[in-house]
Amino acid sequence: MGRILRLRHAFLTHPDIVKTLILLRHAKSSWDDASLDDHDRPLEDRGRRAAPVMAAHLDDQGFTPELVLCSTAVRTRETLELIADDLDAPPVEYDPGLYLAGPGRLLRAVRAVDGDVKSVMVIGHNPGIHTFALGLCDRSTGSNLRRLERKFPTAAVAVLEFDVNSWDEIDQGTGRLVHFMRPKDLPSARRHRL
Repeated sequence: MGRILRLRHAFLTHPDIVKTLILLRHAKSSWDDASLDDHDRPLEDRGRRAAPVMAAHLDDQGFTPELVLCSTAVRTRETLELIADDLDAPPVEYDPGLYLAGPGRLLRAVRAVDGDVKSVMVIGHNPGIHTFALGLCDRSTGSNLRRLERKFPTAAVAVLEFDVNSWDEIDQGTGRLVHFMRPKDLPSARRHRL
């Protein structure tokens, strides 16, 4: 079933779907300068190529956030800069608490989002963002979940939908994993740039 038909079906069968969470792990970072603090590590060339390709993919799929929550680390900020053109310039909140945040801290940040916001992107780090995504998923998600369970690599994105009216209602096991994409999964026309 095509994306538009799936969305229409989801709306008709689940009219209370109002919240979409887009979880993006920062693109691949560089370890070339051992003198840099971890927080200050920039992206490497492969990461700089992967981020805009993933952003174009999200845009093609219709996943556009109304708000971005971003770690203050250099690699997350650079990832955001590289994807910004495909995001339609949503407001951005840089949160130092998201740097290497665990699932509990990530959940608190998302639950604090204003209820009028329908879609939020979080740009963060492993292992926290991977554990957070897995914890939010209901267990009936299928092949996307099995792929997510294996690994959440750099520049990968997971998109979850929630049948809630307010972000403070989301909890463990309440999200449907509707999309999971890794850079290496992209069609060859885009992958050759990575």
